[in-house]
Amino acid sequence: MTAEQARLGRVRAALETLGAATFLVTDPVNVRYLSGFESSNAALLVGADRVLLVTDGRYLEAARDVGGVEVIESARELLPFLGARLAELAEPPVAFEAAHVTFMAYEALAAGGVELRPAARVVEELRAVKDETELEAIRRAARVTQAVFERLAGEQVAGATEAELAWRLAQALHDAGADEPAFPVIVAAGPNAARPHHHAGSAEIGAGTVIVDLGAKLGGYCSDCTRTFASGGALPSELERAYELCREAQAEALAAVAPGASAKAVDAIARRRIAAEGHAVVHGLGHGVGLEVHELPRLADTSDATLAAGNVVTIEPGVYVPGAGGIRIEDLVIVADGGPEVLTPLSKRLAMLA
Repeated sequence: MTAEQARLGRVRAALETLGAATFLVTDPVNVRYLSGFESSNAALLVGADRVLLVTDGRYLEAARDVGGVEVIESARELLPFLGARLAELAEPPVAFEAAHVTFMAYEALAAGGVELRPAARVVEELRAVKDETELEAIRRAARVTQAVFERLAGEQVAGATEAELAWRLAQALHDAGADEPAFPVIVAAGPNAARPHHHAGSAEIGAGTVIVDLGAKLGGYCSDCTRTFASGGALPSELERAYELCREAQAEALAAVAPGASAKAVDAIARRRIAAEGHAVVHGLGHGVGLEVHELPRLADTSDATLAAGNVVTIEPGVYVPGAGGIRIEDLVIVADGGPEVLTPLSKRLAMLA
């Protein structure tokens, strides 16, 4: 049995809970996860004893190479095509991915009169626990990320802008073997480092902290890592303390990562540590990583997740000082019995960029 067949079996097992006879999968990432087929315009209809792969003529030849599915050629507008033919293609009721289907698309699907039932996070929850093939793919992507950070230690950045350094790091990801960056490289320097999702711009890298957040995508799977550096000499005492606080909070939270741990409780360890010194906590502790760079489970104060062996998550507390700078230290880890497997074993001592 292939990995995809096993995954489809778990989807079929969920049909009864969903109150449906067929599950319509339209998120391209979930289509790939369940079938191995990569396309910007495809859907799966998963029933008790058949799986239909629906796509338009541009992808038809590639779709015919997919094992264990029946291929249906659609019009370019996929969901109106399905709506008109759902009664003949699928046994009702049909569950659909509510987070991925717009209201307009829902109307097109419902036009044929087939009973539709919204479903949430069905495939995403399956994706949260990785098999060994997926874990090895993520390890490879993490090794690429590590190579780029090691290269950064020898880079001359004085006078460069954030955007210039981000471009150089994106190129370095390709040089190290990435298919592409997992997300746009974040370089946030000086006061901009107090903005967690800052877009690298024209600011020159001068004195202060420099947050570098990057990841590689390789074989479809992502990595993610952040380190904070000093530039232009010693940091002001406020930022030096912020760095140590972030490092301590990260270490304490990381030590609590284990199967059965509450994601909310792990987040709270770092959250309380940072808040106790008067800093606002502006984002959660972390998130899952896999085919996408943001997946389940989330580690946040609103999370209801319980960590499980095979989860791959980031542990990335941040300490931000508006107007001055910021610190974020992020590791990518596999949740495992006996303690987390850290995939980004880079130094967390404060390093100086040249």
